[in-house]
Amino acid sequence: MRAMAERFRGFLPVVVDLETGGFESRTDALLQIGAVTLTTEASGDLVLAESLSLEVLPFEGARIQPEALALTGIDPHHPLRPALPEGEALIRLFRLVRRALVAEGCTRAILTGHNAFFDLGFLNAAVARSGVKRNPFHPFSTFDTVTLAGILTGQTVLAKAAQSLGLSFDASHAHQAHYDALLTARLFCLLVNRCAGIVLETPAGRTTDETQDAEWTPAS
Repeated sequence: MRAMAERFRGFLPVVVDLETGGFESRTDALLQIGAVTLTTEASGDLVLAESLSLEVLPFEGARIQPEALALTGIDPHHPLRPALPEGEALIRLFRLVRRALVAEGCTRAILTGHNAFFDLGFLNAAVARSGVKRNPFHPFSTFDTVTLAGILTGQTVLAKAAQSLGLSFDASHAHQAHYDALLTARLFCLLVNRCAGIVLETPAGRTTDETQDAEWTPAS
């Protein structure tokens, strides 16, 4: 069994899905956060651990595109929507992540998502706006299920990739951050677990870089 702390160089994959008011992280509203932490079973397989679902109040002056709301069905101004200010939502997310880091013995979280660069961009922009400190996520590295699924299944759309591997998909819940985060987490675990038998091991006592240097020769 490989402990999580040994699996990804001390990084802990944390699946994050954000629903937003558009595509521009600096100007468009962050509306929902869904997050799922992962752990390992005795077999070494990755499995889902804890999850978090948060509604977020648009920051002052935030832009919200009608097309985005039509896609998600979110009513950001609904009186019964239990939304939190952006900074408070981030604090709750980071609290979950730091608890998982301690439990797994990892040093830093790595955002894992479907088109993860999008979610990381909005997360970083929200952190900058709110001034929340001690962001546990790596500032630019991600794990992306678009790439993994594209290579291993030939599918890049979340629903199609999930269904191709036998995971159920409910279109009525799609584009809700918590649902999409759970589905992405299941997909990521399934893809990684199926690759477990083909993980390349480096010779004992040598780093990956040293192995590559030793085995690489320039073309003549």
